[in-house]
Amino acid sequence: MIHDIKNIHMGDLITQRIKEFETDQIRICKFLKCTDEELTKILSQKSIDSDLILRFSILLEYDFFRVYSHYLILYAPPANVNTSNTTIKSTLPQFRKKLYTQEIISFILDLIDSGKKSKQEVMNEYKIPKTTLYKWMGKYKNGFN
Repeated sequence: MIHDIKNIHMGDLITQRIKEFETDQIRICKFLKCTDEELTKILSQKSIDSDLILRFSILLEYDFFRVYSHYLILYAPPANVNTSNTTIKSTLPQFRKKLYTQEIISFILDLIDSGKKSKQEVMNEYKIPKTTLYKWMGKYKNGFN
């Protein structure tokens, strides 16, 4: 899991995955149609073009976009549906407002268990309802099964 979700460095994350899978640099360059130097430059960047992230996700069998989704779930303020009297209809897909993955739940519970944050701090900072937090604490007190 990513330890500093507030400071996402996509190049470092992709490099970590490459090392974990021991993916050959020649294979990566061939798949991305780039040179060794271009690959090195890409992996040194904090922010990477979404098309390249998609291609790395396919090659390395890991959804790098979820890193950003986790950030949005934890830190982006929830949308206020009553901001205006007009209703805007969108043709874009609609997603559930909050979707907590095992990684996010584990991250939150680790913050509490380690004493880094109190339950109240977690509820305030991440806008997690009290009932949800206590449900997680009861359900996952022995870890994920």
